[in-house]
Amino acid sequence: MIHVLFSLVFVEMALILALLFRTPMRNLLIIGIDQLKRGRGPLVAKTVAATLLAVFSAILYSVMEIRKREMEAGVLNSTDEVLMAQRLLEASLMGFSLFLAMMTDRVHYYIRELYRLREELEQVKTIKTGTRK
Repeated sequence: MIHVLFSLVFVEMALILALLFRTPMRNLLIIGIDQLKRGRGPLVAKTVAATLLAVFSAILYSVMEIRKREMEAGVLNSTDEVLMAQRLLEASLMGFSLFLAMMTDRVHYYIRELYRLREELEQVKTIKTGTRK
């Protein structure tokens, strides 16, 4: 599970970096994300995000149970320490991947808005220069 989460986080980071810099890859990514946001794409994305959030909550609950056992006993045994470390790593990776997914969505939205505003600005410039001639 941890390997999958690490690869998900790295893919999301690469996606955000590719969206930030003006390259031909960025245009392809924007077109691809636009197509993903049509049809059933948003429903699938929300379902996956809700599932990740539910698993994230379950992991946090598990961490709280281990903490409660530590408070009652006063000391953690080695098994609980390993479980706690693994659960905290999974929780942090899931939370970070959810955050990066939200950031990817916002970066895509802002780039689309920037393109739209540039097109409107060009239209206004052509109208103004056309009336002066």
